[in-house]
Amino acid sequence: MANTYNGLINIYKEPGFTSNDVVAKLRGILHQKKIGHTGTLDPDAVGVLVVCLGTGTKLVEMLTDHDKEYIAVCRLGVTTDTQDMSGQILEEAPVNVTRQELHEAVKAFVGDYEQIPPMYSAIKVGGKKLYELAREGKEVERKPRKVNISAISILDDSHLESDHFFTMEVKCSKGTYIRTLCHDIGLRLGCGAAMQHLTRTRVGAFSLDTAITLGQVEELRNNGALADYIKSPEYIFRDLDSIHVKDSARKILENGNSFRLDSVLSEDPEGVNDTEYADDMFKEGDMVRVYSEDDTFFGIYKYSAKKKTFDVDKFFYEKD
Repeated sequence: MANTYNGLINIYKEPGFTSNDVVAKLRGILHQKKIGHTGTLDPDAVGVLVVCLGTGTKLVEMLTDHDKEYIAVCRLGVTTDTQDMSGQILEEAPVNVTRQELHEAVKAFVGDYEQIPPMYSAIKVGGKKLYELAREGKEVERKPRKVNISAISILDDSHLESDHFFTMEVKCSKGTYIRTLCHDIGLRLGCGAAMQHLTRTRVGAFSLDTAITLGQVEELRNNGALADYIKSPEYIFRDLDSIHVKDSARKILENGNSFRLDSVLSEDPEGVNDTEYADDMFKEGDMVRVYSEDDTFFGIYKYSAKKKTFDVDKFFYEKD
């Protein structure tokens, strides 16, 4: 019987694939249906695509919310219908931009910024995806959405005068379109711009240096070594405190029920584990990682001070 893989895998998305193509190919390679990705990358873009497997699919929404980092090449002097160089050129303009003007224009986008999503995007308007309307030659009004760019650094502006492109690193919130950022930088400079290339270098805790290609996934599966590259769902919760639950409450745990504070195994130094101390340790709404005595991960639970219980927030345990 084929293995069922549960957790998160950091895929290096190669050019020419959509994010859904990656999921479809992984379903074939791993022989399992329960697979989802955590944030679309355009077909021409490359880099980190975090894919959730099995019980890890419960994390899709949560991982979509993570901050992301990109390296983008932006070409000045051209405007396209897709805001990147794969689209139809709508306008070309001369470029007379100094390095200082470029750095100042880019700096203006750091912080909160109202971004109008591109027509070639998967956002739905009236039940239809914008890119479907765009392919029909229609343009509809899009509401600006607030995004946050925490940092932009120009990595290379040596080609600015000769070939009119530059490379920047962008750290941003979810929902930020980097090609729209390129387009908006072009508007600010008065010459237009389009994204020439995009690499996603980080999604939350997942970075480019640990991403593997679909070909490597297949190879690792054949060698029985793929499990080493799959992070368990608890990986993204490692900043939360963990607690262990006594074996006497194991059945309650396995059934996904709430358990009481007195079922928590004392992990405190001797003499400080009285009830009063335990009460002080947990506040209303505290989120914790929950394990059984044998270190099996059960999920993320939220503490209710009123009931003195830990209630399931996200449950990952599956009986064999």
